[in-house]
Amino acid sequence: MSDPTSYTCLDFRREKLADPRRLSPAAHSHLQDCPVCRAFARRIDAGEAQVEQVLAVTVPEGLSDRVLLRVHQHRLRPWRAMALAATVLLSFGIGFLQWQPRATPDYARFAIEHVLHEPQALAGHRLADPSQFRFVLANFGGRMHRSVGKVRYMKLCPVPGGTGWHIVLDTEYGPATLLLIPGKDVSRPTGTVEMKGYAARALPGGQGYYAIITESPQALDAVSHMLAERISWQT
Repeated sequence: MSDPTSYTCLDFRREKLADPRRLSPAAHSHLQDCPVCRAFARRIDAGEAQVEQVLAVTVPEGLSDRVLLRVHQHRLRPWRAMALAATVLLSFGIGFLQWQPRATPDYARFAIEHVLHEPQALAGHRLADPSQFRFVLANFGGRMHRSVGKVRYMKLCPVPGGTGWHIVLDTEYGPATLLLIPGKDVSRPTGTVEMKGYAARALPGGQGYYAIITESPQALDAVSHMLAERISWQT
């Protein structure tokens, strides 16, 4: 019989993300003693409920065709085109359901909290295709002039005001997380926030702003400078 003390928060989050509706006895036992994971589970359950609601949202006529046409113009393979079109439509539905006026949050701190709540992103591999990254970046309003590193993970995630992209890069300065977040609330770079082993800042760009998260202030400065040199943003 396994030792229940060996079951960690990371174990729970991986299990909850893998199958939100089916948890092992160890996961249920962990939930009873961990308020942080209970809050995490509530957020995941709320997200699952929103996805179900998305299916009932009326998508504007012709949107899926326009998405597929845009993908075709970028010459992606058919299966990737269909997957990306479905992702955009899902993003539209979630954003429609989630939008509501909010107080201005601390964007850099939010970025670190987002990374802490998705530990699987730092070790996972998902949609790690350079052409898809370039496509997502272009649709957000960014033009990449030189490679910014190897894309290891890319996923749509709930963010303040709707949905955004969570991207993990292996850069020449070490691993870095890039969040692309829609909205016009950030008009100039925020200060650096350090919390729980991470450093982050948010900067205006494209359809809203982007946040950079690294494991040290020194890496944050280096990656921020590198991105500023290699990506131009439409404003």
